[in-house]
Amino acid sequence: MRKINYFCTAKFRAVIFDMAKKETKPAEQAPAVNIEEALNRSEQFFNKNKKIIFISLIALIVIIAGGMLYKSKVVAPRETKASAAMFLGETYFVNGDFATALAGDGVDFVGFEEIADMYSNTKAGKLANAYAGLCCAQLDSFEVAAQYLAKFKGNDEMASPAILGALANCYAQMEDLNQAAVTFEKAAKVADNALLSPYYLFQAALVYESLENPAKALKLYNSIKFDYPNSKEAQTIEQYITRISSK
Repeated sequence: MRKINYFCTAKFRAVIFDMAKKETKPAEQAPAVNIEEALNRSEQFFNKNKKIIFISLIALIVIIAGGMLYKSKVVAPRETKASAAMFLGETYFVNGDFATALAGDGVDFVGFEEIADMYSNTKAGKLANAYAGLCCAQLDSFEVAAQYLAKFKGNDEMASPAILGALANCYAQMEDLNQAAVTFEKAAKVADNALLSPYYLFQAALVYESLENPAKALKLYNSIKFDYPNSKEAQTIEQYITRISSK
């Protein structure tokens, strides 16, 4: 992406430079500039449009200041409250009490569902979506789980692919195998490491076999073999390749 941006910028600069060369006249041919006249025109323009200019300037300041105020007075406190609300839920989740983690205990903890809704514009609120989805999956409510997991947005190198993997599993449980395979592949790409990527590629390949798409499955098996030769999946991948190739 950086190369594309750089290329576009370089090309843009080249075009502008070329236009400048074509349109710039030699100094002796350029008309004389009346500085006083130019200043008068600028002053007239400003006087005519100063009300609009000032209103625009004030609006810009209000937007910038408002954004800063929102972050300091609204987002930050909400983030703190959301994080505090998450603590008990994480304890329930770790202990395997997924129903309470999801819906709350009716006393001190409102539940991940409520946190995700109340604090949707915070990092903790977004993480609550992931927890809610995982709880629903553990409770065999895969459609609801998929809805929550799909809302999770993050860039953690371990959590993000893991959530995508969980989402793919939900699709598989719902028998939406095409979406499951695509999501497993996405999880492998997002992970981009030798631990998770071959695992998710393997899961995707198995789903493609179920979809009777051996060509796609073989491609992913070979990707594991050659791109991740030291992975756990690569140690037994040859038998899957041989089985498909012999068909």
